[in-house]
This record gives sequence, structure tokens and C-alpha cells, in this order.
Amino acid sequence: MKTYRALSALLTYPTPELQAAVPSIWQTLSKEEFLRPSQLATLDPLLTELENGDIYDLQERYVLQFDRARTLSLNLFEHIHGESRDRGGAMVDLLETYRAGGFDLVGPELPDHLPVLLEFLSTQDPEQARAILADAGHIIVALAERLARRESVYAPVLAALVTLAQVGTTPEAEALLSEKDDDPEDLEALDAVWEEAMVTFGPDPNAGCPVSRDILARMDIQAPAHPRAASQ
Repeated sequence: MKTYRALSALLTYPTPELQAAVPSIWQTLSKEEFLRPSQLATLDPLLTELENGDIYDLQERYVLQFDRARTLSLNLFEHIHGESRDRGGAMVDLLETYRAGGFDLVGPELPDHLPVLLEFLSTQDPEQARAILADAGHIIVALAERLARRESVYAPVLAALVTLAQVGTTPEAEALLSEKDDDPEDLEALDAVWEEAMVTFGPDPNAGCPVSRDILARMDIQAPAHPRAASQ
């Protein structure tokens, strides 16, 4: 399911390589038809901005949303374990799941980083991938709702994952949503939230390539011009 890989790429830190890959991402999402045409249309604003936007503006927005707001973190276990010891055990279990599925974690990101999980799911049987994603369904639902509240162009990506996981709002998701959203502009409050050092569970963060480069390197589709551009 390259759809998972395409959605993974959309959730990575924007780079010129990601901008150049937008036509391939669009083609993958359209060709596999795991998402309804109406849902694909909701992704168009993000694809357009990624393809044509100023790279520094795109990067600033990404950091503001996902790196400076804990409640929007793409590190999934952050939402349920925080920095507790339980998170370490959950990381180890997830790494074992990756290894059992023949997936080797490379790059600096943690195992529970959503784009990494989606990259793993793209290598698995569709039903098994759906079941694994559904295990994190309450977190995905909460992230989708929080991004929608902010009218973020990234919200449709999370909404697409909710569809693929075939999950809905649960008491667990409602509990997550009951937490106050972080304000990425409140630097003092954010410093207090992130003051604990993050434990490294994956490879050396100073080695290797960013996860986005690894994902894009496997987007091995030679795409024609973007459909929007072709229709002009």
C-alpha cells in the first residue's frame, strides 16, 4: 500500500525533495484508490502549498504545529505516556513489531513517529496494516480533530488516516481531546512541557539521513505533470 507511504511523506518536515515529489505523491494516492475522490480533493490545498510554497514558510509552519505543540506531536506515545517509563517499554514493543515485519528503522526519528509508522505499514498486508493503525486510532482521531479546529491544511491527512483505520471517536479519544490544547506561541509554557530530555530509542540522531529523505527515496514513481497543472 503505497498510499501509506505517500501520506507518510506529506507528514514529514518540508524539504525541496518533498516539493519535487508532490506529483508522485498525488499519482500514488489517485492510482491506488484507497481514498474516495472527495477525500482526495481535501488534500489538494496541502499538496498545492507544498509544491508551490516558499520552503522556509512551509518549514516554519510545520515546526510551529508539530514540534512546538505537544498536543499535536507526531510522536504517538507522547499523547498517552508522556516521558514516563511506560513509554520506553512501548517503544521496545514497537521496535520488535517492526523487526518481526522485516522493517529496519533508519534515520533519527523515534519508532512512534507517525511518518515512520506509516512507512512500516506500507510494507505490510493491507488488513494487518489497518489493524495496527487502528490500535493507535484514538490518537489519530484526536490529532485529526485538533488540526481541524485549527483549520490546518494538514488536517485532511489525519482524516484520511482515520478513514483507512476505520475508527471513530471513542472514550479514549474523547479523553485526549479533553486536554487543553498547547499554544505554540506561549514559549514559557512550552519550555515547561518539553524541559525533560527526550530519550533516544532509535539510531544515533546525528547519523544517517532524515526520515523524509528515506521515504521519498522509495517513492519510485515517475509521475507526469501534476493533474492540476496539466488541466491549465
